[in-house]
Amino acid sequence: MGRRSAGLIMYRLRAGRIEILLAHMGGPYWAKKDLGAWSIPKGEYAREENPLEAAKREFCEETGIHPEGDFLPLSPLRQPGGKTVSAWAFEGDCEAGGIKSNTFAMEWPPRSGKVAEFPEVDRAEWFTANLAKKKILKGQVGFIEELCRRLGYEESEEDPS
Repeated sequence: MGRRSAGLIMYRLRAGRIEILLAHMGGPYWAKKDLGAWSIPKGEYAREENPLEAAKREFCEETGIHPEGDFLPLSPLRQPGGKTVSAWAFEGDCEAGGIKSNTFAMEWPPRSGKVAEFPEVDRAEWFTANLAKKKILKGQVGFIEELCRRLGYEESEEDPS
C-alpha cells in the first residue's frame, strides 16, 4: 500500500459565498511561492490509524485549532507523486492570522551541516472557492470542486477572483 495522508477542509459561508481555509506550506522551499503553494492542513498516517482521527490530529498540529463539528467525507484523491489523500470538510470559523503550527527540522542551507527549524505551516488565509482553486496544490483542487458540488454552491455566483 502506498503513502497516505489525511486532512480537513474548514469552510464558512460569507455573504452568499463559500470561503475555504488554506494553509501555506512552511519551510524555505515554499517561502516565496504563492500559486500552487497552499494546501489543506493534512499529514501522513500509519496503516493502523483511523484516517479521520489522523486528519483531526494533523489539522490541530498545523493550525493549533481543535476541529469540531460534522465531518463530510470527500472522495480520496491520488496526488501526482503517488500519495493518496483522504479529506473531510467541516463548517467552522477562525482567525486565520492566529494559527500556531508545529515545526520541523531540516538541514538549511543545503549541504551546510546546519539544522534549522521551520513551521509546517507559515500562515493560513480564507479564500473564495475560485481563488482557493488557484492557490492550492493542483492535486487537491478536486476537494474544493467536490465540496462546492456537495453544498450546492454554484461557482458562477462568485466573482472571478
